[in-house]
Amino acid sequence: MHNVEFKDYYQVLGVARDATADEIKRAYRRLARRHHPDVSPQPDAAARMSELNEANAVLSDPERRAAYDALARGRRDGERFTPPPGWDAGFEFSVGSGAGQPGAPAFGGFEGARYSDFFDHLFGRAAHPAGGGPAAGGRGHDHHARMLLDLEDAWCGATREITLRAPQLDAAGRVLLKERTLSVNIPAGVRPGQMIRLAGQGGVGNHGAAPGDLLLEVALRPHPRYRVQGSSLVADLPLAPWEAALGAVVPLTLPDGATLKLRVPAGAQAGRVLTVPGRGWPGRPPGDLELHLQVLLPSALDPRARALYEQMARELGDFDARRVAAAEAERSA
Repeated sequence: MHNVEFKDYYQVLGVARDATADEIKRAYRRLARRHHPDVSPQPDAAARMSELNEANAVLSDPERRAAYDALARGRRDGERFTPPPGWDAGFEFSVGSGAGQPGAPAFGGFEGARYSDFFDHLFGRAAHPAGGGPAAGGRGHDHHARMLLDLEDAWCGATREITLRAPQLDAAGRVLLKERTLSVNIPAGVRPGQMIRLAGQGGVGNHGAAPGDLLLEVALRPHPRYRVQGSSLVADLPLAPWEAALGAVVPLTLPDGATLKLRVPAGAQAGRVLTVPGRGWPGRPPGDLELHLQVLLPSALDPRARALYEQMARELGDFDARRVAAAEAERSA
């Protein structure tokens, strides 16, 4: 998620952060009547109306507002901002309620709105999967939440408790967060973006109808060594210079604790990728393990290393690293 400009939606509508739902509605309607392109002669009326629509789309929806409030603490309008990984994990949204869907009908039929990158990055993705709204017969809405997992749990499978926060309006129309804790069975090999469905844990049905389901979208916490790209497990593999130059068998610990012995061919260069088929992310079939080689040099502050570097400089003085690199690049072109 890249750097975007933070939007203070409360400032846009001119309301306090503890404003009630009615106060937000009144402020939006008052400003919309003033700035709608059909009535305002100002050249920036369309842009101003889009800004108002965007602020209202967030603050008038209790679910989006609760998530936004948690993110907005200590932020200022216009500052450069990158949402932290998993910022919305644990917030429970209703599928099919309209939350997170850009392009919602604008005030007075104005359809020229284009929401900002800030809104799109927070709420414009498919955070609310299609097809999960209320069913016939009054069945409850399906709910959706993102669940942050350790990579090891997603690889091996586990049972974990998660706490979800769902916004509710109190009698004064202010947003309150209600928490609940669920035990979740995580299947081995679940990938980022996949859904774990918990039957009957969604919204309450009408008139005794069945409740909806809860869809948990899997996201992974950053791992110090590994990253997941599709079905591939990707990591950097540090090597000593002599391991890269002469070849070596080096150990690598996988996320399940198993040790894999890797054969590094002689003459391996930094940046080369070693692929181990079938040892990547678990699945049917499993993915590949991709290792990006890094050659780390001993520090010349160590007298032993310095003496060897000086010896190499004397005896291999005809080695031109830049010429060799240029020749390699030409062969690869």
